[in-house]
This record gives sequence, structure tokens and C-alpha cells, in this order.
Amino acid sequence: MASLSLGLNLTRKKSISRNTAVEKKNLITVCRFSVKTLIDRSCFETIDDSSPEFVNFAAILEQILSHRLKGQITWFGYESPRSFWDYIRVACNKVPHNCICSIENMENVSSSRAKGRAWIRVALMEKRLSEYISTALRDTRTTRRFYEDGAIVLGEESNMFAGMLLGLNAIDFSFCLRGEGLDGTFPAVIDYTPYLKFTQSSDSISSDEEELRTLGSSGSESSTPENIGPPFIMDENSWYNKCKRVEQKYKLALEQKGYLEELVRLREAQLSESFAQNKLLIQKIEKSSENHKLEKQQLEYIILELQHQLKSFPSLEHLSAEISLSQTSLDPGNLQDDDRKKDEAHLPIEGKEETPSLLGLCGSLTSMASYKSLTSLKSNECLTSPIADITSPGLSPS
Repeated sequence: MASLSLGLNLTRKKSISRNTAVEKKNLITVCRFSVKTLIDRSCFETIDDSSPEFVNFAAILEQILSHRLKGQITWFGYESPRSFWDYIRVACNKVPHNCICSIENMENVSSSRAKGRAWIRVALMEKRLSEYISTALRDTRTTRRFYEDGAIVLGEESNMFAGMLLGLNAIDFSFCLRGEGLDGTFPAVIDYTPYLKFTQSSDSISSDEEELRTLGSSGSESSTPENIGPPFIMDENSWYNKCKRVEQKYKLALEQKGYLEELVRLREAQLSESFAQNKLLIQKIEKSSENHKLEKQQLEYIILELQHQLKSFPSLEHLSAEISLSQTSLDPGNLQDDDRKKDEAHLPIEGKEETPSLLGLCGSLTSMASYKSLTSLKSNECLTSPIADITSPGLSPS
């Protein structure tokens, strides 16, 4: 019994993994066909909400983004269903100049599924759907928080899926965000019939040519039967249709070539602008470095000059002593004391001839402007006694 249950579990796991792989492969393949169909249709008419190719593409994209999406756990432990908009709102919030806030504030869109469908249309009109999806897929932590293992956005198919959407940037979409396509009450259903391709072998019993022709009549050129066996003879109308398809492919290739050339020119212009900015920055850096070197040399020269001047100066103690002496010599009280001391030193001694010197008679040179000579003073008999001259206030010049 244990081996039987183990075998049943292994068989169940294999079937589940096989179903998941087939589901992922089908969705990616149908998405690739849908993108091709949109590009083909855009060569002849504007893509809007009424285009069946867009309606089918929106349904495919919605199912890819909803593949193995986790539910939201409530407070009571129950799991409520989620919409892919809950993931896009968080994962694409880092995209610069995104449209998340504008979609959240739309008045006529209330449900989460309707907001997701409005986001698809706005991203296509902005030609940034691939940018949104690529940014969301790079945030692996948020992606694993919203999706279970085995989801398309967590597998190797995610990079292929983001690359497919890059071709939609060449299409000019025109949508009405208040149309019936935003109704979020019913899930989107994929129509697989435009992408079915049937090739009849030569050994087939059936020969219904009309059935083979109409099987893929509403799809793209890749869905129409081309490899028809020998029993079928191609008439003039068939040749005309084939030439028309070749012409459509040629026009499509020309438009894609023009788009790629314009993209290359844009990238070259951006690259040249980046080179110019880099060159300007290098020049600014070199100029600033030269100015820095000049300032450094000037500062070093100033420092050497100051050091040389400091070495040529006497010591600080000698300078302080000279400053103190100059201050004391300039003091008026000290000047008078010095004059008195000098006068007393030049007084005549008793018993000797009284011949006072010119400095003792005249006093300090700083106190009188002019003095008379010693002979004039003797002739006028102004020097009666030395003591009287010292004690008298200072003689004024005649």
C-alpha cells in the first residue's frame, strides 16, 4: 500500500509539472503570435479597443500576469483572490515617471482588475509596456512574494516574455479609458482560433480545400496554410494572395527597419552627448587640479617666507626687554627723574671752580626748545648759583 501511494504521488506530481509546463509554453507561444498579429495589423489601420487583435492580446497578457498568482490571506485565515494589478502597483512603483498614481486616482475605474486593464492600455499608449514588465521582473523579491513556484514570471520564459513586448513600441495605440473593455467583472478569454495552423499531408484522405483555407482566415499570415500538398493546384487568386502577403511582410520589414534605424540614431545622439559631457567634466577636473596646484605652490612660498622672517627676528626675550625699556624711557615721570639725576651728577664740588657743563645747565633737551651758549649766560650773569638753577623751574629762552 505504501509503494502504491508513493507511485500515485509521483504520477500526480509528474502530471502537475507536465500540465504547468504545457500551460506556460502555450501562453508564451500565443503571446508571440499575438504580438506579430498586432504589428501586422498596425501597418494598415490604427489599433484601438475595437480591434480583435488587441482584445485577444490583452486577454493573453492578463492571463500571463495572473498565472499562479498567490491569493491574499485575510485576518481570519482565508485566502481571497488577487489581481495582477496588486503586483504591478508594487513592483512598477520604481519606474521613473510611472502612471501608477494616475490610474489609482481614476474615477471611473474602481475594481482591481479594471485598473490592471487600464494600466495595460496606458502603458501601450506610452510605449513603455516592456519597460514596466522588465522593471517588475527584476524585483525578484516582490515577484516571489506575489507568485507561486512555476509561474511564468519566475521562470526562464520571463525574459522571453519581456523581449516580445519590445516590438509593440513601434505601434501607435489609441484607447478610450472609459470603454467597455475596462469592465472588471468577468475574466478575459483567449481566442486560439486565429493562431491555429493546419498543414495537410499528401497521404491525407480529406481534400476539403475550403476548410483548410478558412481555418486560419482571421489570423495573421503565419496562421494561413502555406505548405499544401500536391493534390491542391494554386489558381490565380491564390498567387495574388501570396504576393499580397509577401508585400505585407516587405512593408512590415521596412517599418521595422525604419524604427530600428531611428532607435540607433537616437542612441548614437545620446552617446555623443554623453561623450561631450564627459569631455567637459574632464576639462573641469583638469582645470581645478591646476588651480589647486597653483594655490598649493603659493601657500608653500608664503610659509617659507614667513619661516625666513621668523628666523631673522631676534629672540622673544630680547624683544620683550627692549619693549619694556622703551616704555620706561618714554614715561614722563622717569624722564624728570633722569634729568634730576643728571643735574645732580653735574653739580660742582666745593673747593673747585664752578664750571657747569652745558647739559647740566640746560637740563633735558626734550624740555626746552633752544638754549643760550655758556658764554652768553656768563656775560649776562644769569648763573648766580648752581643750586638756584636746579631748584628754579626752567629758564625760558630770551
